[in-house]
Amino acid sequence: QVQLVESGGGLVQAGGSLRLSCAASGSIVSINAMGWYRQAPGKQRELVARVTPGGRTNYADSVKGRFTISRDNAKSTVYLQMNSLKPEDTAVYYCNTDVLIGRGVWGQGTLVTVSS
Repeated sequence: QVQLVESGGGLVQAGGSLRLSCAASGSIVSINAMGWYRQAPGKQRELVARVTPGGRTNYADSVKGRFTISRDNAKSTVYLQMNSLKPEDTAVYYCNTDVLIGRGVWGQGTLVTVSS
């Protein structure tokens, strides 16, 4: 059973920064495109950032220029550096890949709260 463990969330003031980490078991990180998703209260889960095995990245318009996704295949870990945080970034953040999403597998997520 592949596991995804997100960490690094917390309470931060607007304008602050956080770095999220996602540790995955097995080789899932090195061979799959990985994404960070978030779900705010009362809203649907959305894709925030994605990185391919080759390192190509793309971002939701709402976070472009503020968030950076990266991966460390040796550590089987994906990161999300979040700068210039806004209250609207408040959400539970998850990492995942299409293969696991198709199986309905998600981690517990990590809560990010941005105060104004």
